[in-house]
Amino acid sequence: MPADAPTIVASSGGYVPGRRTELEFGPIVHHAVELAGVSGRAPRLGYLGTAAGDQRWAIAERYEAARVAGYELNPLLLFTMPNVDDVEGFLLGQDVVWVDGGSVVNLLAVWRAHGLDQVFRRVWEAGVVLAGVSAGSICWHTSGTTDSFGPELRAVHDGLGLVPYANGVHYDSEERRRPLVHELVAAGELGTTYCTDDGVGLVYRGTELAGAVTERRGQAAYVVTRGADGTAVEERIEPVPLRGAR
Repeated sequence: MPADAPTIVASSGGYVPGRRTELEFGPIVHHAVELAGVSGRAPRLGYLGTAAGDQRWAIAERYEAARVAGYELNPLLLFTMPNVDDVEGFLLGQDVVWVDGGSVVNLLAVWRAHGLDQVFRRVWEAGVVLAGVSAGSICWHTSGTTDSFGPELRAVHDGLGLVPYANGVHYDSEERRRPLVHELVAAGELGTTYCTDDGVGLVYRGTELAGAVTERRGQAAYVVTRGADGTAVEERIEPVPLRGAR
């Protein structure tokens, strides 16, 4: 069942420690599934671990998390080749696509090699909820900041651009994230930039921000813009605590 509008949940969260497993899906993942409007069956959750090289141990942990949540997990692997004949048909058959973190630069390069930059636009327009954490958040935007090139954070400018903004992740937990966003916005290298503390997600309906949600109380989202005097201006966006927020 498609969402009632093209929907993206771009986050710096989505996982919590498991009670009997290594991890479980957190409130942000559950919220993305709720936005898909599934009823009467197990939600179909497409999973992409491209940014970390489709590591089998990580996929096994997500299978366990999906079992606990009552979801049907359907991984799309691109290493060493796609594991399905029809990638677009596979993605269109999901309710939510969750993209994991890792190297956003490598993720975007591999996706483009397989034509997924165009496929994801059609999947998004069809109403499949697109979601993810870290690299899986930046990828839906035009640009952002990344450690994909090395320990020193740098800008990345070739996101899919489904929403016309830049994105900053891990805004509170990595000391260079916030100042670099401010520097890049002030210099005009990044445009309007939406950022998330750990545990916070941005919800876009169509190409506009509908709001922010959080699975960790006290955390926030932010929008950084360039002021008339050429400096970066940051505004806090208070997120709605999700059911199960800690």
